[in-house]
Amino acid sequence: MSALLCVLPGYLCCMAAAGSPVPVILDTDLGDDIDDTWALAMLLGTPQVDLKLIVTASDDTAKKTRLVAKILEALGRTNVPLGQGLKTSEQPIHQEKWLGDYRLEQYKGKVHTDGVQAMIDVIKQSPQPVTLLVIGPQTNIREALERAPEIAKNARVVAMAGSVEIGYAGKQGADAEWNVIKDIPAAKAVFAASWDITFAPLDSCGTLILRGERFAKVDTSKDSKAATVIANYRQWANYDKYPKGESSVLFDTVAAYLAFDEALCEMKTVKLMIDDKGFTKTSEEGRPVRCAMRWKNRDAFEELLVNTLTSFAGAPPE
Repeated sequence: MSALLCVLPGYLCCMAAAGSPVPVILDTDLGDDIDDTWALAMLLGTPQVDLKLIVTASDDTAKKTRLVAKILEALGRTNVPLGQGLKTSEQPIHQEKWLGDYRLEQYKGKVHTDGVQAMIDVIKQSPQPVTLLVIGPQTNIREALERAPEIAKNARVVAMAGSVEIGYAGKQGADAEWNVIKDIPAAKAVFAASWDITFAPLDSCGTLILRGERFAKVDTSKDSKAATVIANYRQWANYDKYPKGESSVLFDTVAAYLAFDEALCEMKTVKLMIDDKGFTKTSEEGRPVRCAMRWKNRDAFEELLVNTLTSFAGAPPE
């Protein structure tokens, strides 16, 4: 067993020992911040991950489903099932320019119109516990729990969510983090379930930016993962708000990493509660959450991310 994977808790360590990739469902609001696109490409290039399903989350999930479908097609990964999550608004997506007039009817892979039910079915039918990787507001997860609370027995949650001691841009003191405040009742419902929860909070992911040679390697790579990420980044609605020659903050890639390994992060179990303003506060009455509080080796993580996107290796094509 890899020394990197020995630190993983419970069943995840056992699966790593057996050489089996971790079964993962990705719940993502891809189409808002560009970091979801980086995280998806990272997962698709990671052989330790068996991506069972992708479900779109928050706002115009119909359009987001089209966007994810086009990305999967560009990467030759239409073997990954896709589901539409709960639509909560008509808010425009921020990768509209790259999406263009791509229609879902063009997609050759499996698409579930009820992504929440598909999520429930995958968890219930899996012979191994599933890692539910949540990198957006947790609306779909709340709905899944309401329909089938028993899914908590065969899944754990890994989420980009919360802020414990450090807020946005590395400032001292916690902030109310976006994925929580976008749907506070959903976050509270996820906390109330019996599954294990792991967070990539702002403490570790809130300043993660690729710069210099590392960004340049992704920017100039011919690998389809890197090329698709960069094409989306350059046509992202907020691209001009960021300095050229570097990425935006790649929050969600840390949660993607925690789905299959923890060795590069300093992990701490913290008792947290969610207040009515969306702060994740430490409290003796809170529930235990395993949090990546800071880095043991951020350089190694950045190298891993870059190499995963540019290596022409990783998960097999369809």
